[in-house]
Amino acid sequence: MGYSPRLKEEYKSRVISALKEEFGYTNIMQVPKLERIVVSRGVGAAVADKKLIEYASDELTMITGQKAVTILSKKDVANFKLRSGMPIGTKVTLRGERMFEFLDRLITSALPRVRDFNGIKATGFDGRGNYSLGVVEQLIFPEINIDKIKKVDGMNITFVTSAGTDKEAKSLLTELGLPFKKN
Repeated sequence: MGYSPRLKEEYKSRVISALKEEFGYTNIMQVPKLERIVVSRGVGAAVADKKLIEYASDELTMITGQKAVTILSKKDVANFKLRSGMPIGTKVTLRGERMFEFLDRLITSALPRVRDFNGIKATGFDGRGNYSLGVVEQLIFPEINIDKIKKVDGMNITFVTSAGTDKEAKSLLTELGLPFKKN
């Protein structure tokens, strides 16, 4: 048998039964699961300097362990000197084992490195069971070498779940280990 991430095994062994008990699911297929994690980064200054997109893409690739995709603008915006088809950001969509590995590294090593950290806000739910989290700087990830950074930037991390409600999604993410703030 091959390698399986720690959080994936924990989901199978503990989280499913805890969620079945909490919400009264009768079938294991009703239990919400984490479908994918999307890590994205907008680089607005890339309109003037094309190298910034490459740096952002390389950093996202280092952080996630998967090649980042460049996002192109869809519209022309004269005020920003932006034309359709210009690169304005990068993103990575993680699924399966890479997703669980990234989530484990985020919970155990990256989030505790945030200065004055006392939990993440529970206000990032969208009403359909998905949660978005903003990270202020990429330096919290241990894969990033502080000496090779060109520009300190943040990123968005979106957790897409199969949960129907925000309450179910929050319970799932809490059981997986995301440290939400206590009200």
